[in-house]
This record gives sequence, structure tokens and C-alpha cells, in this order.
Amino acid sequence: MPKLTIDDQEIEVESGTVIIQAAERLGIEIPRFCYHERLAIAGNCRMCLVEVSPGPPKPQASCALPCSDGMVVKTNTPMVKKAREGVMEFLLINHPLDCPICDQGGECDLQDQAMAYGTGISRYKEHKRSVEDKYMGPIVKTEMTRCIHCTRCIRFATEIAGVPELGAFGRGEHMEVGTYVEKALSSELSGNLVDLCPVGALTSRPYAFAARPWDLTKTETIDVLDAVGSNIRVDSRGEAVLRILPRVNEDINEEWISDKTRHACDGLRVQRLDRPYIRGNDGKLKEASWEDALALVAKKMREFKPNEIAALSGNLACAESVMALRDVLDSLGIASRDCRQDGAMFDTSNRANYLFNTTIAGIEQADVIILIGANPRKEAALVNARIRKAYLGGGLNIYSVGSADNFNYPVHQLGNDPRILSDIALGNHQLANILAEAKNPVIIVGTAALARADGVAIFSVAKFIAEKYGVIKDGWNGFNILHHAAGRVGALDLGFVPAEGGRNIAEIFTGCASGEVKMVYLLGADEFDMGLLGNAFVVYQGSHGDDGAHRADVIFPGATYTEKEATYVNMEGRVQRTKRAVFPVGQAKEDWKVVRALSDSLASSLTYNSVEQLRVRMEQAAPHFARIGEIIHVQPEVGIQKPKTLMTSEPFDDFILNFYMTDPISRASKTMAECTKTSNSLARKAA
Repeated sequence: MPKLTIDDQEIEVESGTVIIQAAERLGIEIPRFCYHERLAIAGNCRMCLVEVSPGPPKPQASCALPCSDGMVVKTNTPMVKKAREGVMEFLLINHPLDCPICDQGGECDLQDQAMAYGTGISRYKEHKRSVEDKYMGPIVKTEMTRCIHCTRCIRFATEIAGVPELGAFGRGEHMEVGTYVEKALSSELSGNLVDLCPVGALTSRPYAFAARPWDLTKTETIDVLDAVGSNIRVDSRGEAVLRILPRVNEDINEEWISDKTRHACDGLRVQRLDRPYIRGNDGKLKEASWEDALALVAKKMREFKPNEIAALSGNLACAESVMALRDVLDSLGIASRDCRQDGAMFDTSNRANYLFNTTIAGIEQADVIILIGANPRKEAALVNARIRKAYLGGGLNIYSVGSADNFNYPVHQLGNDPRILSDIALGNHQLANILAEAKNPVIIVGTAALARADGVAIFSVAKFIAEKYGVIKDGWNGFNILHHAAGRVGALDLGFVPAEGGRNIAEIFTGCASGEVKMVYLLGADEFDMGLLGNAFVVYQGSHGDDGAHRADVIFPGATYTEKEATYVNMEGRVQRTKRAVFPVGQAKEDWKVVRALSDSLASSLTYNSVEQLRVRMEQAAPHFARIGEIIHVQPEVGIQKPKTLMTSEPFDDFILNFYMTDPISRASKTMAECTKTSNSLARKAA
């Protein structure tokens, strides 16, 4: 390990570490534009020049120079200062004076470094060049005259997103960054280009000219539009959420977020339910008071027998509301309930059966991955990015049993017949030997494999393969369920599944059709055909006027994830909490408070009156809810026998057809509608 000195501070680093990385460990700031710790080194901008000895008597780029033993580095000598001033002068030669109207203003690396390292004067008298803007889709707005050719966007698109659609053409002053053939970017991560751009060349199209950074209230919270649990920052002004940015969390989303996480926020205040409604005798929903709506629902719940009432929890339901609703149901003896509105069936008796046990960061240790009815690009874009990162690290082979798609990394497509799994289980497939020889094999089972009539059989065979071929072993659990719903794992942890004698979701629908189930309580459940509820009396509690609200007989308006402090559990089983950025609209209330008020109307009051007391109750039901932000490794159940139920030859379908519209919030978003239109257009052209 080389030992070197930087500004009179000695440090020992790993071989291959470059000077700029070593300086960061010592807390020494070296300016940069092109260098980014998660991207390949380009050495374009030359802003990170330092003086190195022994070596040539000239400044050298610290981002591209590996550390060596005995090296002495100076970052603040007159030579370095003059070199940085010269580089800054060159960068500003053609940069337009757009700061007053640039959306990057106040957050611009070029502004900051011009102040810190520039000369304050310009000797350039010629006309500045002008570059035509490029179209990159509904997310990214371009002002290419501002581009300083750092190539961060090109490297991100190629390396992280896996869509090599950006590049540089031309030379010298005529160099431009673009898509060669003008088209929208076909990546679910394209919004991250705006964060990476150190100047205002790439800005957010939906956020254009909306606000300045100092106008905004910043709230650190988490995303709930998929099951990844990405750490985010919500920027709001007044009652409106104006933008969402990523926060760094190395274990979950690193510093990236998906386009849906970032830009569906304009749907937070559209098509909102802001007051209770009751369906009148004429079949139309009419405004009502909270007292009348609660009294009507309580009256219906007392009229019907417990076995005639059912409840379904939706994809965005927080753990607090699920816990409160379960306690109310238990107090009334109602056993029919389910949180798996997509119909996914699997064993919930052991927590390890429904978690992403490898963890998202643990994917990087895998050497073999098998996707079973899973499309991580659409179901969990950040998991897909992590798989690509592991592939680029070398030594990872990825296999898929399911429908073929472009995952942005090479995949060995084994076919779309579920019976392939039986061949693997019996050892009659080449993949059996590959699994047995792998050091850290991973199986990822998607919802498309579980939400079928033979879903239980597929789950059991996948678990059998995992146990037989060492996917589950001491110190390693490579068996994973790929959830897509933020509220799913928390609801499973809290037991929002059929109690003894209760109906699961399929049986609830059957009961509604036969008239045996006369009342259904929907806690934000929208993702199924409402016609399956038959003539049942439907109560919908949620934030948006989506399918559930259109079918409901009574509507309770709820709060979105930016309007409440709530607990969610991501696919890994990591407990995290949202923080309130803005207040609920109109008369909408936090969901657990609505259920608490309903319990009073039922004369079966819950024992908790505050969210703190409710969380104590949650910890009693599932102790890991007290461990915020931690991964609690669960001992897997072993000894599952190969099921007697046979799998059919019916191929796996794509579970998510439209990545951009998977929940009431994103379906209400104008930006997501534009992304959907663009995505469909790209698909038609590709076909």
C-alpha cells in the first residue's frame, strides 16, 4: 500500500487510489467538474490540477494520477493557483451569462468554483459560441450552450443506466454532447443526469423556472412509489411539493432515484380526495361530514356479520394505518383480510420467505443470479441498477425464466415455461450444476411468478431449488422476493393476512360475487378490477380519486406520504419513516387517525391516542419495528419438500406494463403521462 504526503499530511492508501480520492480522505478539497466517484475517470476538465513531486515540473490532473509510494502532493502552490485560474478562464470563454435565469443558479458548481478559484476578470473579447439545444425527453431540459464537456452525462447513461444513447461529436470548439439521432432517453433513471450536470446544461423540465433553492423548505424522507425505499429530500413551498431529490444511502439507492420517484410529485395535489363522500340513493357521491361518514360505516359494520366483512390493504398503506385497521378488525372478529391485492401467494409463516434476503447492497457479492418471473427494471429500477453494477464488476452471470426484455445487461434467457424450474429442481438442467458450483448464488422471484393460480407451487419449487443447491446456506441467503409495493412487507410483518377461518383476496372476490361478502374496506387498495367486488358495500380510504374511490359507497380522504409521519418497510425488511413536508389538503386526515375515529364510532375504541402509542403497539406485534434503518437478518425455514401441486406451462406475463403509472399518485401526474406517451412512442419505433 503506497504511502504519500498531501499538503504536509501523510496518508497510506490502497493500490490504485488516485490523488483526488486520497485528498478527500484527508478532508482536503480539490475542485473538479468531470470527476465523480461513481463514474469512470475521464480527465476532461483539468480543474483538479495539483503539483506532484517527483515528477515533471508542471501541474497534473489529480483525478487520473494513481498514488505511489513517497509521492509529495501540493494542492495550494502558486503554480496550482495559476493553473486553476487558467482552466476556469477557458471554461468561461463560451459559457453564457445566464445565471439570473438559469435553474441551476444557487446550486451550480461552476458558480461556486468561479468564485473560489477564478480570477474575477476575463481577457476574452470574441463572440461566444452558440449550440443548438437537444431533445432528451419530457424529463431533461437542455441548454447546450452552457455545456462544459465534462461528459458526466455520457458516462452515467453508459455505465449506470445502461443506455449508451448519449455521446460527444465534433472536435475542439465544435464538440457537442447529444443523442446522435435526436430522441428521448429510454432510461428510468434519466433524471439523475440533472443532478450530475455541474452547470445548467441539463436541468429539470417539469421544475423549470419554478423556484430558487433558497425559496424551498427541505424535508428528508423516503420514497414509497416502489418497494426499494429510496432516501429522498422533498423540497416544498407553501402547500406544494415542487421537486424531489435523492439523498445518499449506500445500502439502498446510493445517490440515484428513479424518474417516477423524482417526478411523480406533481400528482400529489391532483385528483385529491379532500373531504368525505357518501353515495346517495341516486347513485352519485355527495359531500358529507366526517361524523356522518363514520357513523354510516360503523352502522354497516354492526349490521353485517363478521364473516360478511373483509378488508384489503393497498400498496401505499403505511404500517400505522395497517396496524390500527387490523386491531379494529380483530376487535370485531373479522378474519377476512389481505394486503396482497395483486393476488401473489406465498408462505408468510416465516419472515425470510417474503424478504429480499440478500439485501440490495448484497447483490454486488453475487456471482449467479436467476430471475424467475421478475423484471427488476420495471418493478424496482434501483435494484436493476445495482444488478448492472455487479455485472460490470465482473464475474456475474444472470439467467432468466420469464418473458424476455431488455434489462440493460446481458441475460441468458432460459425460456418462458415455468416447468423449467422443475427440471432445475430435479437436476436435469445445466443451471443446476452452475448453482451448485456458485459461491454466492441468488434467486429473485417476481410478482408475475407468484400472482398466478400456481403461484404457491412456483414459490415452493423456487425455495426447494434454493435449499438444494446452496442458495441458502450459513452466512448467505440468496432467496429473494422482489416486491413492488412499499406497503407490502410492513403489512405482512403486522399480520394483515387472513386470520383463522378468514378469506384471502381471491376468496374475498369469490365471496363478493356470490353475495357472501357484503362489505369490503379498502385501505388505499386500487390495483385490481373493481368489478370483482360485486354488489358489496365498499368503503374506500385513500388520498386520490382513483379506481377505489369511483367504486366506493363511502370515501374517507387520507394523506399522502409527504403529508404524514409514517412507517414503511422496504423489500429488504428495513424499517424507515417518512416525515411530513406539507399538510394534508382540505379535510383529509392521516390514515391511522381515521381508523382510530372509526373505532370510537364502533364503541370499540383502540387503546392508543397518539402515534407514539401506536408505534409501541406495532413493536409489540413485530419487535423489529423498533430498529429503524437496520437490517434484521431472519433465520430461514429449511426442509421444504417439493410441492405435489404441479406448475402449468402457461408462460409468465409482464406484471408491470407501464413503469411510470403504478399507483394513484403517478397516475395523477402530468409528467408521468408524458413519460408514458414518450415510452410508448419509443416502443413503437423499436418494433
